[in-house]
Amino acid sequence: MSAASSPFPSTIVTGGTIGSIVVGCKLQVLHGHPAEYRKAEVLSIRPAPSADDASRCEYYVHYSDYNKRLDEWVIPDRLNLLGEIEYPKSKKPKTVLAGVGKETGKGSEPGTPSGRVSKNNRKSNLSKAASTGKGSEPATPGTPGSNKRKAAAMEDELEPSPSQEKGNDTPSIQINGEDEDDDDMNGDLGSQGMGPEEEGVFSKEQEIEKLRTSGSMTQNPHEVARVKNLNLIQIGKHEVETWYFSPYPTEYAHLPILYICEFCLSYFPAVKQLSRHRLKCTLQHPPGNEIYRKDDISFFEIDGRKQKVYCRNLCLLSKLFLDHKTLYYDVDPFLFYVMTIRDEDGAHFIGYFSKEKESSEQYNVACILTMPQYQRMGFGRLLIAFSYELSKVEKKLGSPEKPLSDLGLLSYRAFWAETIVGLLIEQHRTQIELSIDDIANRTAFQPQDVLHTLQNLNALKYYHGQYVIVLSDTVIKNWERSSKKKKREVDPKALVWKPIHFTASQLRYL
Repeated sequence: MSAASSPFPSTIVTGGTIGSIVVGCKLQVLHGHPAEYRKAEVLSIRPAPSADDASRCEYYVHYSDYNKRLDEWVIPDRLNLLGEIEYPKSKKPKTVLAGVGKETGKGSEPGTPSGRVSKNNRKSNLSKAASTGKGSEPATPGTPGSNKRKAAAMEDELEPSPSQEKGNDTPSIQINGEDEDDDDMNGDLGSQGMGPEEEGVFSKEQEIEKLRTSGSMTQNPHEVARVKNLNLIQIGKHEVETWYFSPYPTEYAHLPILYICEFCLSYFPAVKQLSRHRLKCTLQHPPGNEIYRKDDISFFEIDGRKQKVYCRNLCLLSKLFLDHKTLYYDVDPFLFYVMTIRDEDGAHFIGYFSKEKESSEQYNVACILTMPQYQRMGFGRLLIAFSYELSKVEKKLGSPEKPLSDLGLLSYRAFWAETIVGLLIEQHRTQIELSIDDIANRTAFQPQDVLHTLQNLNALKYYHGQYVIVLSDTVIKNWERSSKKKKREVDPKALVWKPIHFTASQLRYL
């Protein structure tokens, strides 16, 4: 339903009716547990007739100052119609006078800074037109140059200077507890924000940069759908609230809950259909090769070309929790690594990551996800560690594909920092100096990621004509405190896997 103009002369009124609520209204909406009223904006309205009210509608709202993943469809009973309601301002259409080249009330001659047309300019234009014998034509504005990104990419910020690249003064290790600028290793490592964007539609490059620097928030509805179509899914014994839009068939959009088989990831509109499917579905684990087993954790490798249906269902499921993901059906060029937890009922889906079969940028992860019900349990860190363990077997340096989501960026920064600090402390005890390239080769991290992490830790210092790595007391204490926690680790001995080398014919996709 498209936005309508405000029926009131004032944009903010106290009290209203459900019929006066239009797209763009801002009002208090009941949210959370325990429930409380929060200011929200109505982004969309859809009909949802009930037995008592055939004209009943549902409202898709975005809560002000909250992440987009909390957007949801709400029923009319959750709207506070007695409080203040802010209506959208009606926009007046701009009228343009034909042949003059300026809008009503404003001059718009190209090339003038203030948009005004001076008399001298008018006379000069008339004299030019008379001398050429042609009618007066409006001047065409100069073609703007290519739009530069508002914020530099991470790699651009972290590129070493030419003197560093060509010189032999590689950073050495120095543990010094008297550093004044102490940084917390697990602190908030926020990226720089973008400047104000120009009006109009975002380009794809600008949208990717916006996603990269501002997490999962987006402003381009053409790049990332703004309104999610599902509120709740049930997978296994868990009911999970969805975060973002996913292109499931339209007939599933208005369901109160979507039922998903946790083994084959097929989706059904009713629990009875899921029960009938489970009687016929013979899968007890993902349809791939088990390449890792340690305790109750297993990893399965799945070829997107051989298991298209499963991988497409996996992409649809992951899109519910990844705002920037655009791959749904073209799964042939990718390998999927699914992590499961085993019990007497089978191998239950925890999360996954995918990687290109042939990556020109040496990416070892294209997309990574831990299901919300398994987050904050160390499984995301285990997924990241496993991706780098594969890179070590391949004898390559890897890095995740950009842009990362907001949660993915935080997870990778914490993993990089913990791994690098642990390596530096261990090597300092043995009196072995390491350069950035040495750290990259031992961890399978890209040198840019190592440099980026050291800069975030404020560990790079310029001393006597060369850069040295200095870890502050705060960083060391936080690492020691973190290392005492019990964590799941990847055991290289439990990995039974050889890199797959694809021929030209196998990489040719129809």
